Amino acid sequence: MATAAHARTPLLELRGISKRFGAVQALTDITFDVYPEEVVALVGDNGAGKSTLIKTIAGIHQPDSGTVRWQGKEVRVTSPKDATTLGIATVYQDLALCDNLDVVANLFLGHELTTAGGHGPLGVMDEFAMERKAVEVLRRLSVKIPSVRIPIAALSGGQRQSVAVARSVLGDNKVVLLDEPTAALGVAQTGEVLELIKRLREQGLGVVLISHNLANVFEVADRITVLRLGRWVGTYDAKSVSNEQLVGFMTGAISGAATTAVPGAATPARPVTPNPDKEVS
Repeated sequence: MATAAHARTPLLELRGISKRFGAVQALTDITFDVYPEEVVALVGDNGAGKSTLIKTIAGIHQPDSGTVRWQGKEVRVTSPKDATTLGIATVYQDLALCDNLDVVANLFLGHELTTAGGHGPLGVMDEFAMERKAVEVLRRLSVKIPSVRIPIAALSGGQRQSVAVARSVLGDNKVVLLDEPTAALGVAQTGEVLELIKRLREQGLGVVLISHNLANVFEVADRITVLRLGRWVGTYDAKSVSNEQLVGFMTGAISGAATTAVPGAATPARPVTPNPDKEVS
């Protein structure tokens, strides 16, 4: 768990991140970090800058200013490939799964395993090895599906989300970004995905969860970072902040002073007075 996070180096550390799109200031002086074995929720109203921040971490957008550190070393993430190389995986809301392909094909899409003695310079796909590894990762995450050879189109929404998450941990990834993973899911399917998030944490990963569902956030998060109008309001211990306080921070009804010191945060949460005249993407 994240209780001893202050004694460790963050996997991912962002300081002073700002991003502008023309006349629109999307992010201003953002502070954010993720430690191993913890779930950090990223919350805020529509237009708070959550998606812009996630896309900046994922290498889709490049910040105009600020620093990014990976395991204590300053890095530049200028493309999704850079993020993937570091060990950052992103599962977007649309999942990017191919309905006509089976689970194995979706898990290895774009990075298929090939046989050593395959024909041609690229070899041939090693279906046996991919199937074996698919079974291993799904079993490790306790994902329940009828078969790894079933088409994605035949799976439930929760099972599809689980397959997308499993794909993100096939490699040597250390941080997983989840964009609204329970959106449009039923109660039972939502429960499956939340349990999967807990298992990712148990296996040592840092998980970033974007969600509008505060009940889900409180169920799995160790720390909660609030954004408002593109600014960092604060980072809070999930056990020490209430639902009502979070809503107040998100809407601006309450100033962003931290209720307690936040274990693992490199800087304490501080009051922020957002500028209501700022436009945000």
